[in-house]
Amino acid sequence: MKNSIKDSFSNFLFEYETPRQVIVKNSRIAVVCRIIQLGVLAYIVGWVFMYEKGYQTMDTAIGSVLTKMKGLAYTNITGVARIWDVADYVFPEQGDSSFVVMTNYISTKQTQGKCPEIPDGKNKCNLDADCDEGKYKRTGNGHMTGKCVKSTSTCEIYSWCPVEDDRQIPDPPILQAAENYTLFIKNSITFRQFNVVRSNLVESVNQSYINRCLYHPMNDPLCPIFRLGDIVERSGFNFSEIARVGGSIGILIDWDCNLDLSIRYCKPNYEFHGLYGTGKDDKEEKPSLGYNFRYGKYFVEDKVEKRTLMKVFGIRINIIVHGRAGKFDIIPTLMAVGSGVGIFGVATVICDLLLLYLLPKRDYYKNMKFKNTEIQEEKPDLPPSQTEKDQP
Repeated sequence: MKNSIKDSFSNFLFEYETPRQVIVKNSRIAVVCRIIQLGVLAYIVGWVFMYEKGYQTMDTAIGSVLTKMKGLAYTNITGVARIWDVADYVFPEQGDSSFVVMTNYISTKQTQGKCPEIPDGKNKCNLDADCDEGKYKRTGNGHMTGKCVKSTSTCEIYSWCPVEDDRQIPDPPILQAAENYTLFIKNSITFRQFNVVRSNLVESVNQSYINRCLYHPMNDPLCPIFRLGDIVERSGFNFSEIARVGGSIGILIDWDCNLDLSIRYCKPNYEFHGLYGTGKDDKEEKPSLGYNFRYGKYFVEDKVEKRTLMKVFGIRINIIVHGRAGKFDIIPTLMAVGSGVGIFGVATVICDLLLLYLLPKRDYYKNMKFKNTEIQEEKPDLPPSQTEKDQP
């Protein structure tokens, strides 16, 4: 027993086992095996290493954005001339990454008092009983006084009067000149893992270049100044349509940096996307139009508080920053190589299935690949005395 344990331990410690291999001279199986191996190799080299850069460790960026609009618009409505500048048509005014450029509006001068609702078909009445005094309808604009105004067939309300009538949107848009406004974007990103800070004002973008450039995807892809009309066009909208009723546009600043190369090659790429929805036929996706909000300009006239209610139609711009950087690291490289070597085993598994279960000589290949043994039970040796007694 003692010697058996010692022999087993010695065999385990000082002997090496290797799997038995059988060389199969079958051209069809060999071709299948090489094709699978070439496919695995192409996947590892092409996809894992070259496209996905599996030899790199990756980091995502933290980004910040500052914006500034420039441009003027001139209007002459009912003989009243006016110049519109940035302080008038940009909301909010802080230069954030999300803002609205006003392109059209409906203006209503109001004073608090009693007036009839707009006859738009939503607040009709025939009798005073149809107007509950002190109540407010969801589609209404004020509290009802309990009186039905016969001339308009609508309820009288206590509200800011006259009530805004937005049934007719100005066409063409009032601030059509907004097409030539320009937007300046300053963006910076930080890759904390690699201690890299980068700005879209890269080495070739200096002050003299900024003063004369205008963004173009082919001629000036790094210029940080964008014409509003070009942004709208590249987002899939028609400027006249979106300027009339408003809409939403996203500007994506995409950084895809390979830090194994010089930092000068880490540059931004600008993309423009409109807010899309389903068309009337429910089959084709088209740009979705429509964006507006209201705000009031309050003032006192003849000791009476008044306001100018503005219903603003505009282009809402949202600037989104996405950054991704990679740098060589031995750990992901070893992991990618190890997983690739493991995938090579797929070729062996598939070829074994063909050999052992599908080919006509599958029984012959099974005998060559596997060695079967049968364990025979040994009869115990009887003592001599017992043997002599059993003899006749």
